Amino acid sequence: MIALGRIHDYEDGVIHRHEQTLSKPRADRLNLLRATRAHFGQIFMLYSDPANEIDALLKSRMEEDPDISLLDEYETLHRVWRIHDPALIRALQDKMRDKKLLIADGHHRYETALAYRNERRAESGEDRNAAHEFVMMTLIPMESRGLVILPTHRIVHGLLDFDRERMLEAASQFFDIDRIDLRTETRSATTLLGQAGEKGTAFVAVTRQGPYLMRAKQDAIQHALRDVPSLQRDLDVVQLHRIMLERVLGISEEAIRNQENVRYERDAFEAISWVRQGANVAFLMNPAKIEQVRDIAFGGEVLPQKSTDFYPKLLSGLAIYALE
Repeated sequence: MIALGRIHDYEDGVIHRHEQTLSKPRADRLNLLRATRAHFGQIFMLYSDPANEIDALLKSRMEEDPDISLLDEYETLHRVWRIHDPALIRALQDKMRDKKLLIADGHHRYETALAYRNERRAESGEDRNAAHEFVMMTLIPMESRGLVILPTHRIVHGLLDFDRERMLEAASQFFDIDRIDLRTETRSATTLLGQAGEKGTAFVAVTRQGPYLMRAKQDAIQHALRDVPSLQRDLDVVQLHRIMLERVLGISEEAIRNQENVRYERDAFEAISWVRQGANVAFLMNPAKIEQVRDIAFGGEVLPQKSTDFYPKLLSGLAIYALE
């Protein structure tokens, strides 16, 4: 469901983020919004509807032919139905009125809309019905069977004093480390990673000398992360950031936030190719579970940047919200 939603400060307890944002994308999007006075992409929002009441209302409209139907470059079919019926719109508003919303994708867009709203308020005062008080959202139930979280892998680069043996030795305090010999191992590194993730947190460190499977030593990890909220300690991405990136490799939280030594890649083979091209090391990740993300977000906590990659992807430009 694509609709306008009122922009709230996070402190209001209506909109919940689940990960931190990066400085440069926020600045780029704010400049674009100032120039165009329009939103071209939706915020991917999740809400809870175990009884499937809202989807049941929407399906009544989907029995008719769509207003828009198109294939994108990945041969994915997008269909859009416009809702005209005022009674149906009121029914949807009533069902959504008390929902808490979780940002699945679009943290930078949302925080850009929030910053722009504040700018306009400072210029012309507060008008709760002004166009800039709202942002375009696509709202999807988190119980949907089609909703998937994919991993986002990390590539570490630009560390002049990087040493593989020193990294593995320091990491061995917190992880059981096994060399993956892909010449004799019929299963891929990602398959081994998925199997290891069923028993606990794990990731694969890909170096120029080969990949290593790293499985958490829970007692050591729990002690090292004792200052981290308990809901987050068992997440692969938190262990990677706080232990491997910050403690073992010495990359500061600020450097990570500014993307100075860490880049992000959704495709595992692309992540591996960065190492072949000269990056220090790539870390292949397992995805977080929706229940983990939900509990952390609704508990007022946030994960590191790019902790999740929700699928399916929304198509930018399918709907446009012009503020003027």
